[in-house]
Amino acid sequence: MELVLPDCDRITIAILALGGEGGGVLAEWVQHIARANGYVAQGTSVPGVAQRTGSTVYYIELVRTRPSGGNRPDPVLAMMPVPGDVDIVIASELMEAGRAILRGFVTEDRTTLIGSTHRVYAISEKAALGDGTGASERILAAAERRSRRFIGFDMAAAASKSGSVISSIMLGALAGSEALPFPREAFEDAIHHGGKAVETNLKGFGLGFDSAQKGEAAKDAAPAGPPVPTTAAGRALAARIANTLPAPAQATATEGVRKLMDYQDADYAGDYLDRLAAFVPLDEPDGALTEVAARHLALWMAYEDTIRVADLKVRASRSERVTREVRAKDDQLLSVTEYMHPRLQEVCETLPAGLGRFILHRDGLRQRLEPFFTKGRHVRTTGLRWFLMLRLLAGMRGMRRRTLRYIEEQARIAAWLDLALQAARTDRAAAIEILRCQNLIKGYSDTFERGLAHFQMVMDAVPAALRGPNAAARIAALHDAALADEKGEALGCALAATG
Repeated sequence: MELVLPDCDRITIAILALGGEGGGVLAEWVQHIARANGYVAQGTSVPGVAQRTGSTVYYIELVRTRPSGGNRPDPVLAMMPVPGDVDIVIASELMEAGRAILRGFVTEDRTTLIGSTHRVYAISEKAALGDGTGASERILAAAERRSRRFIGFDMAAAASKSGSVISSIMLGALAGSEALPFPREAFEDAIHHGGKAVETNLKGFGLGFDSAQKGEAAKDAAPAGPPVPTTAAGRALAARIANTLPAPAQATATEGVRKLMDYQDADYAGDYLDRLAAFVPLDEPDGALTEVAARHLALWMAYEDTIRVADLKVRASRSERVTREVRAKDDQLLSVTEYMHPRLQEVCETLPAGLGRFILHRDGLRQRLEPFFTKGRHVRTTGLRWFLMLRLLAGMRGMRRRTLRYIEEQARIAAWLDLALQAARTDRAAAIEILRCQNLIKGYSDTFERGLAHFQMVMDAVPAALRGPNAAARIAALHDAALADEKGEALGCALAATG
């Protein structure tokens, strides 16, 4: 393939990367390539506010040198990208691509946008009481619409697959885009010149190059289908879903069954389907009510108790994920230290219901025991002692149905479903809003109790809302108010306003 030099003598590049992703290394590689191929190159970097692990904009300006002679002065290069004056933008994460678009670095008549489609969530997204994640679909649509050409694929997944770092994937994508007038060998030479992790960086570079050449974009990726059952019990539940639930709810219910079989067992997943079946006769014509019930019921039935937390912490899959994230080598030992703070309330909830109530309802006994649970502790879960303790706690899954927490949660779930079913007989839209209020409840400890208190305040107001006009809108407004702040001030105002 013959490469043709661009008509202009100047090329501008902006790289937006998070801390630790090798954005500076990528910038050095690009400058080395340019200088080795007859260009003057300058690179600058401006760190931004740390919103995840820190974000930095690297700016590179390239100017083609002229043959010796003449009176042309040395070029004066800029220190920062200017909106509307950037030829290539490289973003290490989808929200960084969105930031580049908002800042005007990406223009439809000029800019080639190369971006990873994976997400690293910002603190504001993680801290939101509800779903605070940014609208990835809107960013992808804007990337296609606002750039001259968009090359997007999951570069984090490619880095994990190749065992390299994301900077080598981005370099490969840049080379594969052919937005720079340099052959592939020039990019590979820069990796060799760097002299660090050459083989793995070349492997990552090749994967990024091929992905860009194939034009792999997020919109072209085939959506993953529902999980395929691998056991007789799973197949029986899958058949039950297909035969009894409306089509729009089947994919969600299949995921719900998978989650609850992993959480407890097939019988518990069967209880889930029994509860869903009550909504089917009331769900005409589109199955929307059952689909919403399938989602939120599965989330609530898989509530986080101490047994679940312990189970997740000692799984081999978690150890493998941590090993991949820290890039531990085969000859290295990995030690994981975690912070744990179980309160007496949570310990009693893990006990058989009678014993848990006995302790919690005796003030004198509770006061003597609570000092042992007032402070958190750091424990090494990769050590034998704490691993065995967590493994023993996870093994209590078989007795979960007899625990105090299980009995209390099932009673709350039953009351919530009864209220939704009552509403569905006369106002299906209101029933859907009641079901959606489940997302007020999440996490454990103080987070769980705060969410549960707000949820109960909304549920207490539902009967009055159902007796008046626009019940669905009134319940939705209370739901949104409950998510507005942790203290519940907005919810209190909303409840006062509705009388």
